[in-house]
Amino acid sequence: MMTDPIADMLTRIRNALQVRKECVDIPSSKLKRRIVEILKNEGYISNYVLIDDGKQGVLRVYLKYDENNEPVIKKLIRVSKPGRRVYVSRAKLPRPLSGVGIAIISTSKGIMSDIEARKLGVGGEVICEVW
Repeated sequence: MMTDPIADMLTRIRNALQVRKECVDIPSSKLKRRIVEILKNEGYISNYVLIDDGKQGVLRVYLKYDENNEPVIKKLIRVSKPGRRVYVSRAKLPRPLSGVGIAIISTSKGIMSDIEARKLGVGGEVICEVW
């Protein structure tokens, strides 16, 4: 039994980046799809597709590397965990690497990057940070 599917997803992406894989398959959920969509919109992954397997589906995430074959994602960390949830107000939204990276926040208006949350003036649970 897996207690933290988001941590599992982030670990799969980290491991695939370490061995320079082109893509990685992750069991799908609405939350994971939204996180992957944010990573694509912010330019951290090249693309993703949802593969229907007759059950919950599989997210195939296509990873992105620079011209030196170095991963675009340098760090991918889970902030809020099942045993320790981390909530922030709109005034205390994190700025990973002084604004170079992004934080993915679960707000009352949906899951979004810290940049979008700042624009909308909402806080919430910090899911993860990426840079």
